[in-house]
Amino acid sequence: MTTLATTGSGSGSAAGDTLGRDALAVLQPGFDGTTAPDWVRRRIEEGLASVALFGRNVVSEDQVTSLTGRLRAEREDLLVAIDEESGDVTRLDVRTGSSFPGNLALGAVDDPDLTRAVARELGRRLADCGVNFDWAPSADVNANADNPVIGVRSFGASTDLVARHTAAWVEGLQSSGVAACTKHFPGHGDTNVDSHHAVPRIDVDADTLYARELPPFRAAIAAGTRAVMSAHILVPALDPDRPGTLSRRVLTELLREELGYQGLIVTDGMEMRAISGSYGLENGVVLAIAAGADAICVGGGLCDEDTVLGLRDALVAAVRSGELPEERLADAAARVRELARWTAESRDLAGRTTPAPEIGLTGARRALTVTRAQGAVPVTEPVYVAQFNPEPNIAVGDQTPWGPAAELARLLPGTAAGSFTGDDASTAVLAAAEGRRIVAVVRDEHRHPWMGSALDTLLAARPDTVVVEMGLPGAPPRGALHIVTHGAARVCGVAAAEAVVAG
Repeated sequence: MTTLATTGSGSGSAAGDTLGRDALAVLQPGFDGTTAPDWVRRRIEEGLASVALFGRNVVSEDQVTSLTGRLRAEREDLLVAIDEESGDVTRLDVRTGSSFPGNLALGAVDDPDLTRAVARELGRRLADCGVNFDWAPSADVNANADNPVIGVRSFGASTDLVARHTAAWVEGLQSSGVAACTKHFPGHGDTNVDSHHAVPRIDVDADTLYARELPPFRAAIAAGTRAVMSAHILVPALDPDRPGTLSRRVLTELLREELGYQGLIVTDGMEMRAISGSYGLENGVVLAIAAGADAICVGGGLCDEDTVLGLRDALVAAVRSGELPEERLADAAARVRELARWTAESRDLAGRTTPAPEIGLTGARRALTVTRAQGAVPVTEPVYVAQFNPEPNIAVGDQTPWGPAAELARLLPGTAAGSFTGDDASTAVLAAAEGRRIVAVVRDEHRHPWMGSALDTLLAARPDTVVVEMGLPGAPPRGALHIVTHGAARVCGVAAAEAVVAG
């Protein structure tokens, strides 16, 4: 029987060291701060093969480059992962808004070459910062317009469209030497619950699942995606008892054996309530590896050394007890190390990628849908930008600025802006505008009754109002000018402002 010290020293017998190193290798933890913590560097020396960056770790690209360089000094082939979808979910541009349109905008254009080019440039930027593993793209088919967590993160509601753009995104990103991680298997698009809070359930039959949800993942596998991320969703047609992340039927029998996928399987964040609230973090991690996952994402919330050591020791204890076969843990660790080798061998690809810094704005401009009311008067004077703020979901977060206000202030000096929410929003906007023409900026208006009601009142009082929809377009066009951006990335706001001024 192998033994392993649990004090964090990493000492023990040779067999114990191997087991402990494998247990550390399958973890992809986050950490606090913008420099490399001592405890992370110690654990890398002991076998940790991956770390994850979130918005809290990012100040600038130079700072990220310094951070990853210090970490990689401990292990040359270290996997440095990031949750960078571009669009609404951005970590690299968390403080400014993304330089790239998100999936829905790219799907609206429906030019796979554009999608490939956007992903290639994103990959080049990530690689320049020392990031070599991206938890993207989302291959979810947005079958439910009321989905609280996917929405504009999906390329759209058409399976074929999502499949071709998922493949293009994977190809573009990986051409820069950055590994793609296609998510959220077996498909998170038809949910009305956010798995950050609870376990979503998808009650569709197997035929629907195979025809609607799985083709984008098949396309990603055919395109060579280096990783696939599991979803914390219950799909009774596949497994009535356990969510996908913990289901052998989903991860091993369907993804590995039936779809023939041989790359890395990564879990979604294990601290999300769908797993930690129902199974416990340590137990959930053991169940995920046993089900067929190879790497454990943990740390979207703050992650510390004690958490990492607790997860390592839980995996070791599960092997000792026979709950987790040692061969399964060794196989998972080997797949992590194989991906690390691929990223190290592909590092020079980014240097051969021609920079395309304007591709994001080009895509955002092409994604606009503009509807002009008959007789609408062009915007030529400073305006009042009223931004209606819904509660952000956890994946997007509340750190990232959005909307066209900053660009409109540049184009129309004297422009003012304010943020509003709740039932009295329209009254507050009319008072704040002080007679100036209003640009009302909404996000998923169809999902928020208070927002639709406020816009109704505002348009009744000021029919010359311009409406900019920066979420999933679900309400009919209205206002003197109605602009749909298909996302709230910074470049989408710039494109919208240009369209407002162009009239």
